Amino acid sequence: QVQVVESGGGLVQPGGSLKLSCSASGFTLNYYVIGWFRQAPGKEREGVSCITNNGVMTHYADSVMGRFTISRDNAKNTVHLQMNSLKPEDTAVYYCAVGVGICWNSVGDGNEYTYWGQGTQVTVSS
Repeated sequence: QVQVVESGGGLVQPGGSLKLSCSASGFTLNYYVIGWFRQAPGKEREGVSCITNNGVMTHYADSVMGRFTISRDNAKNTVHLQMNSLKPEDTAVYYCAVGVGICWNSVGDGNEYTYWGQGTQVTVSS
């Protein structure tokens, strides 16, 4: 059974940090592009970051550039999203998505990705 699972969300104060992880069961992430998306209540889904299967190419939304870092540990079948200097506007459900043939020019709008996790809540509030 193919399953994608996010972890690491939680409540953090403005300026704080969180590290999200994306793992999979039933297949290995090593061969796939991984994207992180987020959706806040009443807002459209936003592509946050992506990384190619070999880790050579990454992309970030302008809203998170310089604060978020995506990385992958293929030995552990895991992709991370390190989020620093968090702001209240980063509050959202964050989703990990799996795809192929993407992340060369941008994160994409999500329709290019095949498998999705159920999401993890990130709340930035004092």
